[in-house]
Amino acid sequence: MLREKLKDYNVILASGSPRRQQFFKDLDIDFSVQLKEVEEIYPQELKGTEITDFLADLKSKSFTNLSDKDLLITSDTIVWLEEKALGKPKNPEEAFKMLKDLSGKKHQVITSISIKNKNFQKIINDTTIVSFKELSDEEINYYIKNYQPFDKAGAYGIQEWIGFIAIDNIKGSYFNVVGLPVQKLYKELIKL
Repeated sequence: MLREKLKDYNVILASGSPRRQQFFKDLDIDFSVQLKEVEEIYPQELKGTEITDFLADLKSKSFTNLSDKDLLITSDTIVWLEEKALGKPKNPEEAFKMLKDLSGKKHQVITSISIKNKNFQKIINDTTIVSFKELSDEEINYYIKNYQPFDKAGAYGIQEWIGFIAIDNIKGSYFNVVGLPVQKLYKELIKL
């Protein structure tokens, strides 16, 4: 259905995330992947969705030669815990600290998506509330060692081992926690 709706567009997904790329395939969208290096720095006063909206827009700004036929999709996901953004951990120590901080608490997973071409841009976002059980140091270390979650906001993937054992419940879109609120994206793309 989307394939037909978007047939006049050259859909560009600006994401190296294998999960986001798989979502696009599963939505039956013809797309290409184009990556540009962007330093993901945002003003410190931003909170929650303001951060992800800003970063999704920032990523889109690196594509300066879009045509009427191009449809650029950029996105950004953070884990928001106690008024603080958790991005991707740089090393096992950072991953351990993030997971220790998430242990036994609720947090938000926030994703923003920018849909843009030469003539328009729309930014949408989604928030899912995730509840973690108390994690032992042994469980955290096992997960980090075996799953290397360094490409994931908040140092975890809900679709992996830790999601099976640590997540008590979620309120909102599961797919948003994986990395893309596909239902909201579909709703926007079908309007084009």
